[in-house]
Amino acid sequence: MAGKQTRLDEFIPYRMAVTANAVTDLISGEYKNEFGLKIPEWRVLAVLGDAGSLTQRELVRVTLMDKVAVNRACKVLEDRGLVSRSPNVADGRSHHLVLTEAGRAMYDRLWPQAQEIYERIFSALTERETQRLRVMLDKLLKAARVIEGERR
Repeated sequence: MAGKQTRLDEFIPYRMAVTANAVTDLISGEYKNEFGLKIPEWRVLAVLGDAGSLTQRELVRVTLMDKVAVNRACKVLEDRGLVSRSPNVADGRSHHLVLTEAGRAMYDRLWPQAQEIYERIFSALTERETQRLRVMLDKLLKAARVIEGERR
């Protein structure tokens, strides 16, 4: 099959997924080796590092990860002392998750490495191309969410 052209080669959702996986694998190799984090754990840590306190439901919405994957990642991070949870007084059922001091220290070490790899990968594009890609990805995500909302 190597070298053979397939319909998937022209199917943009497939190409986006393959590219995203290649970039994610490259970045995740760095933080898996140094920090012992799997992809879902890194995503939760990174989102909490940027956004601050969130509930697991909010993490599912923001990361578009499966709720089981988010739950497992939160449990691992909490067991490692990187995340703490406190009751959500607004609803009494959920919990707010926030980085601990150790979690913040890890995030502060991890993020610059992820940023450096990102910059190396995206140096293949001009600044204008990168900005156009951001706009296009935003449009595609918005369209997907509209269609998802129509199906509910």
